[in-house]
Amino acid sequence: MQAFTAMTGLVAPLDRVNVDTDQIIPKQFLKTIKRTGLREGLFYDWRKQKDGSQDPTFFLNQPQFQGATILLTRDNFGCGSSREHAPWALLDQGFRCVIASSFADIFYNNCFQNGILPVVLKADEVLAMMNDCLATPGYRLTVDLGNQTVTTPDGVRSCFEIDPFRKDCLFRGLDAIGLTLQHEASITTYETRRRTEAPWLFTDLRYDQGGAR
Repeated sequence: MQAFTAMTGLVAPLDRVNVDTDQIIPKQFLKTIKRTGLREGLFYDWRKQKDGSQDPTFFLNQPQFQGATILLTRDNFGCGSSREHAPWALLDQGFRCVIASSFADIFYNNCFQNGILPVVLKADEVLAMMNDCLATPGYRLTVDLGNQTVTTPDGVRSCFEIDPFRKDCLFRGLDAIGLTLQHEASITTYETRRRTEAPWLFTDLRYDQGGAR
């Protein structure tokens, strides 16, 4: 998993509340277990008009937001089902950080497991950034995980809270597998000892038409 330390990135505004995971990535895109290629389904129903053409009013279809790495949105982002494809699709689009006034718990947790930093700020702070973003072409924010701050172009700094354990994992780029591999030497030592203590647990079973032998 890619580590997150600090970044200054172009901001894309999604000025909506209660964005659920079926809107982030609709069900027809959940057949794959690959984490790539999902950007095509990101906000699919909102990006398209009834005739199937691109909706020019939706931010993902607007040239000024191409290459955005920070998604700015509103209350209760990521509610609904627990599908991990939602953060996968956001990451495949290039978003490394999502800023909102609140998140659904499961989506919030899934972000950390996939290298995305979900930042919770006060509603009035989010609203001020949203207004500035909509009014300012090329609006950028600086997000510093180490100092737990978000800084606007005019120097206004907002602080956010984050669990120390999650912060450390994201800062070092460690997901659940990465955390486990931190103890690889101890795991190998244990497995070697168990092979000596209980060799029957590691005996290969071979089968033929007559059964096990």
